[in-house]
Amino acid sequence: MQSQLIQAQKFDSVGRLAGGVAHDFNNMLGVILGHVEMCLDMIKPGHEIHDDLLEIRKAAERSANLTRQLLAFARKQTILPKVLDLNSTIEGLLKMMRRLIGENIELIWQPRTGLWPVHMDASQVDQLLANLCVNARDAISGTGRVSILTDHVSLDAAACASHAGASPGDYVVIAVADTGSGLSAEVRAHLFEPFFTTKDIGKGTGLGLATIYGIVTQNKGFIAVDSPPGRGTTFRIHIPRHFAAAMPEQDTKAQVHARGHGTILLVEDDPGMLQTCALMLERLGYTVLSASSPAMALRLAQDHASSLNALVTDVIMPGINGVELAKKLRAIRSGLKCLFISGYTSDVFTRENPPADAEFIQKPFAAAALAEKLGRMLDSAKPADQPSVM
Repeated sequence: MQSQLIQAQKFDSVGRLAGGVAHDFNNMLGVILGHVEMCLDMIKPGHEIHDDLLEIRKAAERSANLTRQLLAFARKQTILPKVLDLNSTIEGLLKMMRRLIGENIELIWQPRTGLWPVHMDASQVDQLLANLCVNARDAISGTGRVSILTDHVSLDAAACASHAGASPGDYVVIAVADTGSGLSAEVRAHLFEPFFTTKDIGKGTGLGLATIYGIVTQNKGFIAVDSPPGRGTTFRIHIPRHFAAAMPEQDTKAQVHARGHGTILLVEDDPGMLQTCALMLERLGYTVLSASSPAMALRLAQDHASSLNALVTDVIMPGINGVELAKKLRAIRSGLKCLFISGYTSDVFTRENPPADAEFIQKPFAAAALAEKLGRMLDSAKPADQPSVM
């Protein structure tokens, strides 16, 4: 138990550092991507610097993927959980997983009938499976087999004693097993530490299993690893059972929206990100009121209440967070539409209970993604109520 406590404290300390670095880095990447996109809009494909701008964009997008992995490990990534049937969610990913592991490795899918539902973000299931399948593929030399299974179990205190973070109760299990070479005791001792890898230089970041650890912990689950020498490895992800029926999947394909119109109150405490977002919104056709703090946003809202159509705000800011700000602004402008932007939320969405009709976009983001979110949100808006008398 003392060893597990020391390991948990080490992960927590590294997680706080990783989360803070990722937060600041996401703001810088947002500025880079935003300005690159605006430059690409002004330059034709044949221009001498067009290809250079594309390379800058690719590098920034790869960097953004690394920060997402750091945030997942730190348990600070933004999640929008819903009730899921994991069998249906995983079945939708199998085609991609088969491409990921390659033609020389057989993929076997064994779902448990009548699987209990879970409450988690569907994109995290994608991250879990992708990282586990890549590790399984890399552990196999030549041909082999990767199996994905689902199950559910009820665990008592005795069964949980050997697993850090496990509590008695009902769990849904995702298991990924491979026929590779297995893991030594020394490797297993460092398995979920960030940047620990047994791969050659340039072959891996060492963040895959750290990402899995962060996702599972954020969802109040735990991981069991079974790896007899020379007999392959099995990872069993345990996610707490959710006592509600899963909702049917809806079509979430992006829609192309016409040029925007209306007045947006933009709130962002990072100066570079504030300027970049304002330029993006203005180029999309919106009138922008920029605020560098929640206090400034409240003053602008008082002065322009009748003309406001939507709030676009960062989540983590000094003073009050974006969710609290949205609630205060809705007292001034009833029914105000809200779009939250962030690269690091510290679970504020879960804690603060944001408006049910709010939208969210992860930093860094492209102008097209911002346009799609705002367009869909404002298209569904009813005529705004008259501002409240203060």
